[in-house]
Amino acid sequence: MINPLRSEEDAFRFTVVVAVLVAPVALAAILFGSGVGLAVAGGLAFGIAFALLVLRRESAPERASVRRRPGGGRKRILVVANETLSGTALRDEIEHRAEEEDTKIFVVCPALNTKLKHWTSDDDEARAQAHGRLQAMLDALDRDGFTATGDIGDGDPVQALEDGLRVFGADEVIVSTHPPGRSHWLERDVVERARERFDVPITHVVVDLDRGPGVSPPPTAT
Repeated sequence: MINPLRSEEDAFRFTVVVAVLVAPVALAAILFGSGVGLAVAGGLAFGIAFALLVLRRESAPERASVRRRPGGGRKRILVVANETLSGTALRDEIEHRAEEEDTKIFVVCPALNTKLKHWTSDDDEARAQAHGRLQAMLDALDRDGFTATGDIGDGDPVQALEDGLRVFGADEVIVSTHPPGRSHWLERDVVERARERFDVPITHVVVDLDRGPGVSPPPTAT
């Protein structure tokens, strides 16, 4: 059976839908008796089935095409990372990918936020933190002689990657995460979902900030 709840956001939305639908059942049972409550429960079951169908359709998007650079242009690398932007392993991978060509780099830093603050549109703190990390990364790349720009991205890293590809036709993508067990992105299958969705090579770099610079496991690439 295919699980339609592919991410924490899907699970959260589904929980809210169920909570909203359960309330009328309880109210009907209290006010009109168990018979009416059962009838309303039937409607609830239909509503849950419909919600699962919608989530399943949303979780299997078509593979997106990527706008390529014209022949002879600069190599273009899109980097997607948040807390691991400061990691040495990520910087090493960027340097490795860019060393043989005149390369343009675009860094997307998703504004990570809690579910509650996201639903109440309270994104100020998340965006401020993302902006600080992004600016530090761009300053470091500039000091090293790279041509780099960037922007704050959507809280969903896959959506942030898609938005980045729309404005920056990248030849390849680097996604940086914490190690397995400490990475919310890996728990949400961000790298696998991105590789399924986008027709562009995606390299995954693991950055272990707790162990210090330069000791992260080697990156994996498609």
